[in-house]
Amino acid sequence: MGDLPSINDLLKKSKGVKSAPVSGSAVNDVAGKFSKKMGEVAVKEKEREAMRLAASLNLPHIDLDKFPISQEALRQMPREDAERLETVCFYYTTEEFRLGTVNPENEEVKERLKSMEENLGSESGLYVISQHSFDKVLEQYNRLPVIKPISKDVEVKPEDLEKVKASVSDFSSFQALLKKTSTTDLVTLLLGVAMKLDASDLHVEAESDRIVVRVRLDGILQEAATLEKEVYKQLVSRIKLFSALKINITDKPQDGRFTIKLTGGDIDVRVSTIPTVYGESIVMRLLDQSRKGLNFEQLGLYGDAFEKLKRQIERPNGMVITTGPTGSGKTTTLYAILEVLDKPGVKIITLEDPVEYKLVGINQSQIDHSKNYTFATGLRSILRQDPDIVMVGEIRDLETADVAIQAALTGHLLFSTIHTNNAAGTIPRFLSMGVKPFLLSPALNAVIGQRLVRRVCEKCKQKIELAAEMKKRVEEIINNMPPAVQEATKKKDLIFYEGKGCEACNQLGFKGRIGIYEIFMMNPAVEQMILSSQVSEYEIEKAAIADGMVTMAQDGVLKSLEGVTTLEEVFRVIE
Repeated sequence: MGDLPSINDLLKKSKGVKSAPVSGSAVNDVAGKFSKKMGEVAVKEKEREAMRLAASLNLPHIDLDKFPISQEALRQMPREDAERLETVCFYYTTEEFRLGTVNPENEEVKERLKSMEENLGSESGLYVISQHSFDKVLEQYNRLPVIKPISKDVEVKPEDLEKVKASVSDFSSFQALLKKTSTTDLVTLLLGVAMKLDASDLHVEAESDRIVVRVRLDGILQEAATLEKEVYKQLVSRIKLFSALKINITDKPQDGRFTIKLTGGDIDVRVSTIPTVYGESIVMRLLDQSRKGLNFEQLGLYGDAFEKLKRQIERPNGMVITTGPTGSGKTTTLYAILEVLDKPGVKIITLEDPVEYKLVGINQSQIDHSKNYTFATGLRSILRQDPDIVMVGEIRDLETADVAIQAALTGHLLFSTIHTNNAAGTIPRFLSMGVKPFLLSPALNAVIGQRLVRRVCEKCKQKIELAAEMKKRVEEIINNMPPAVQEATKKKDLIFYEGKGCEACNQLGFKGRIGIYEIFMMNPAVEQMILSSQVSEYEIEKAAIADGMVTMAQDGVLKSLEGVTTLEEVFRVIE
């Protein structure tokens, strides 16, 4: 085939064109128009292809070439994610949003749509767009103004905190100080008081006629002070500003965080807001990153419970599960175990939601539902990292349970948590998820059931006389203890204590917390129950007690006899 004719040759043959040579500028002009026309034809064909794809999948199609897209819509999908998924958000309001994609059959695109629905709480729609539409929208990212992120590190002067700590001795002095504090200094005051009182959480709640500040001390919420309604909105806005939350959104939950930079160590503050009838409720959780790891005795694990646990965590493989309600100290127990096992030559990886405390020498990973990085998918990835020990924050579904069990059966030591009332309830919970019985029994080494009870304040502790009914109840619990424990207990005088309340404990009678535990280990009787599918929580607990398990109630009574906690506190958390 000969050479293609030049533009000049083509123009010579065109009607109405003189045979004189065409100038270079004219040639370029014609070539440009020709190229533009061909480009338009190609764009239209691509648009028709996108329409055909949309029709085949029963999805709507949209041409975004001239569609007005707001900056807020673009910001819903980070540019790197948009390029990777070839997907953009082209419409967004607080009630609904729409995604346009070149790849509607991509599973990750569908997952992103679902996660955005959950996070934004809005109605959604998925549209098919052409590559041309996608490229046009991508150009708009270049015109987005750069927003400097708000610093999540809050500089609080140590001298300001010390001033707060010196000025506050109890709740009444806190209330008096609030009245003299400006709105600007209010956040510093609230955080300073929370740290002075060793509070784990700080709550600001709007009621019909007042604003209440409450602090969680040793697991119990205490009303600390009230605020004037005039400063409430300013306080909420300031906390949101620190936490990089949207100040103008008051009708949807939001989550954020900031860090207080102190010379003695950082304090991470996790912030949660939710709309309520009278305004937004704000909870700030304080996580002291300078805290030292707790040993087993400080946790309350000693004696028979400690010996049993020690044997189980020294095994090379299998599952050890902690169980109990939210706030019962399960993760803290697992952290203490990991710190004991963290030795040279051992690789430990955790998968958490969220990572609360940083552990030296341990690889900690945080799940991200928006990127489909869940406990199940994350655990699969972790196992490809060749770990010796794995900790999974929680087992809550069959997929995660199956992967965890396979890991335990293939040479890994795996720790995790599950929500049940006691240790014996763990096996029925696993089976109700759909776990295969013949895999569960060889994989499960032990289950730790636990609760947290408040410690009696050492500075105001005093002996008490038990009422006849309470004494009878205690004697029944002691009589059901394993023989060796029962014999040792009966040699002691039945003396119990309580705190009368003092300045050191804010007149509460308690200071600090300790765990009460029960440790159930797999044994032949329970294994046979699992395999025969005749599983009941009652029968499993009965078999565990026959095998020597000290129950949480019994452990609590033993700690009460030692003067560590009170009987009322033990019965409060186990009933």
